[in-house]
Amino acid sequence: MVSRIIMRAEEFPEIASLPLFATMQPEVRVDIFGSAFLQVFPPQLTLIETGGRADFMNILVDGLVELFTVDGAREVTMQLVRPVSSFILAAAYTDQRYLMSARTLNASRILLIPSQHLREAISRDGALAAAAMTELAVRYRNIVRSLTDMKMRQTLERLANFFLLESERLNNAVQFQLPAEKRVIASLLGMTPENLSRACSALAAHGATISGPTVQIFDRVALRALARPDPVIDTMRS
Repeated sequence: MVSRIIMRAEEFPEIASLPLFATMQPEVRVDIFGSAFLQVFPPQLTLIETGGRADFMNILVDGLVELFTVDGAREVTMQLVRPVSSFILAAAYTDQRYLMSARTLNASRILLIPSQHLREAISRDGALAAAAMTELAVRYRNIVRSLTDMKMRQTLERLANFFLLESERLNNAVQFQLPAEKRVIASLLGMTPENLSRACSALAAHGATISGPTVQIFDRVALRALARPDPVIDTMRS
């Protein structure tokens, strides 16, 4: 069941304080949030489909969203969106069709801002325009990081680097849960589920084990030696 709530900025300070909205004119913020609404979606619900019109920009308040592409029977995970974060900003701003599909992986609360209202607000507010440019630049740089990871690392190295980034995201935790099912992680890293399973087993010799969804890092030095993280490329991704 999907529920819908009209949005007021003061009720959701975590959204109003996002870099995209934090410096904009207060009256423009009131206008844009007044046109938005918050919806609660169940898991495994398709939110948008490739080729559809970008009627809304989406902000994930909590939950987890998968961005993916489909070619016939083949499906590829492109990105995992985590809270609090926007997605599909480029399509919404340029009034272009979606290049990816999106679905919830967990129950998720998502703020939907009408694209037309977003474009009007950007044209009125220089601070919002600058923030939107910054956000688009960050998304582009994350794509470059992902492509570099895919092109420069072998399967086992990619998995080791993914575990290191997840650990960093969680304040260098030595034990944590995978953010999504293994089939999704495999697709995100450009692997088959079978290759992921073999890589998980092989990582035991390089400082990490995985049991079900639980990752345990017991030798960070060995894991880093395998992944060879780059201080410029392999920063924690938003």
